Amino acid sequence: MNRHTGKAHGDLCLVTGASGYIGGRLVPELLDAGYRVRCMARSARRLRDHPWAGRVEIAEADATDPEATRRALDGVDVAYYLIHAIGGAGGFAENDRRAARTFAAEARDAGVRRLVYLGGMTPEEELSPHLRSRAEVGRIMLEGGVPTVWLRAAVIIGSGSASFEMLRHLTERLPVMVTPRWVHTRIQPIAIRDVLHYLLASADLPPDVSRGFDIGGPDVLTYGDMMRRYAAVAGLNRRIIVPVPVLSPRLSSLWVGAITPVPGGLARPLVESLRNEVVCTDDDIGRYVAPPPEGPIGFDRSVALALRRVREADVATRWSSAGTPGAPSDPLPTDPDWAGGSLYTDDRSCRTDAPPEMLWEVVEGIGGERGWYSFPIAWRARGALDRLVGGVGLRRGRRDPRRLRTGETVDFWRVEEIETGRLLRLHAEMRLPGLAWLELRVSGKNGRSLLEQRALFHPRGLAGHAYWWAFRPLHDRIFGGMCRGIVRAAERSRVDGLSQPR
Repeated sequence: MNRHTGKAHGDLCLVTGASGYIGGRLVPELLDAGYRVRCMARSARRLRDHPWAGRVEIAEADATDPEATRRALDGVDVAYYLIHAIGGAGGFAENDRRAARTFAAEARDAGVRRLVYLGGMTPEEELSPHLRSRAEVGRIMLEGGVPTVWLRAAVIIGSGSASFEMLRHLTERLPVMVTPRWVHTRIQPIAIRDVLHYLLASADLPPDVSRGFDIGGPDVLTYGDMMRRYAAVAGLNRRIIVPVPVLSPRLSSLWVGAITPVPGGLARPLVESLRNEVVCTDDDIGRYVAPPPEGPIGFDRSVALALRRVREADVATRWSSAGTPGAPSDPLPTDPDWAGGSLYTDDRSCRTDAPPEMLWEVVEGIGGERGWYSFPIAWRARGALDRLVGGVGLRRGRRDPRRLRTGETVDFWRVEEIETGRLLRLHAEMRLPGLAWLELRVSGKNGRSLLEQRALFHPRGLAGHAYWWAFRPLHDRIFGGMCRGIVRAAERSRVDGLSQPR
């Protein structure tokens, strides 16, 4: 039995589609395993914001351009083909066909020893146009003259995966759903961590292995089951699903596009594909590749991993950091803006002539007796409402009027992080249909200062979205007033300091 050894050869791997969901997560896995990596993209600018951009070679090429593709493949040992025109307009199948044939031929001529292609499962029934195109690309790769591993997966569970984001938004936003017949379709989802495990292992397989493999997680579920179990993991109320027999794929995709932020052009092929049952018909991959170190990840745990960052309130890392993500299931800064779940933000900034240390003194002293520098009646009303529904209200105040420590309380907030002189992040502990944070950042140069203020809200279910929009008209009074009020307080401190006798 041949098994993946995990041995890093220092071989050169080419990753196409590196700006996409799978490619953007595969690249750091390859680098960590000791491979050298070259990324192929039609525009190098699309890769510049990835955290690993400085560790890879970048080749500009379109897969339908033989000459540019040949240059990109020069010296490559293993090539990952992660290109597919999902969401494309008419003629996408012909574009896929041309690109696959060009890439396979140029890989053969360049002496590439291994191709790895990730596509969808191909059940023995009438396939949707996009699944049919993916199957055709797989056959082209296998017939191209280079040993090829064609990995076939169904729904991939991970924050940023288009299929998962559609599931996430439908479940979170609709407590009662009228759904088409595809809600009964059986699916074998797989966690993104496990997909990356098989992709990485495929680079190391012997040259006589050239075939397709089904890959899937341990659970086989209907789409309705997936929505109910997502709701349970996310802490939502049980979802009521009412299937109807008359929603066509086109009408379904319009419905999905209206309910979720997933673009309609992407929603339609996803919905069309859901009419096909996608369950593994073999487990032959186990003959060549050892299972993931922790075993295959089940649906519930893969959902929990995809939601992990927001549950741990790691807002700065999740939503704005340019650092390497903590796990392949986490969102990347370069994911599309509809990925990673809904996150509402209110961003404000104010400049002042007060020095940074005076501005920080006001920021660190916020709350308690000093209040929140804006619309005090609204803050008192919110505190009273919180107590009325069993929350903590504003009664906790703060331990010290001037200094804060990580973990202590400030009214109905808790200090999640503090970097003296720079950052204060508060996590809301009032009763809310979601999770909320308030970030205050101070910076300065040449005696002047900048206050950057950010309120963030991750809604929980339909009630969370309604809550945000119900209070949205008050944000300028509350959040805008807070930013301006903090700056005015710092300026008063500066004037008072200048007026003191020296």
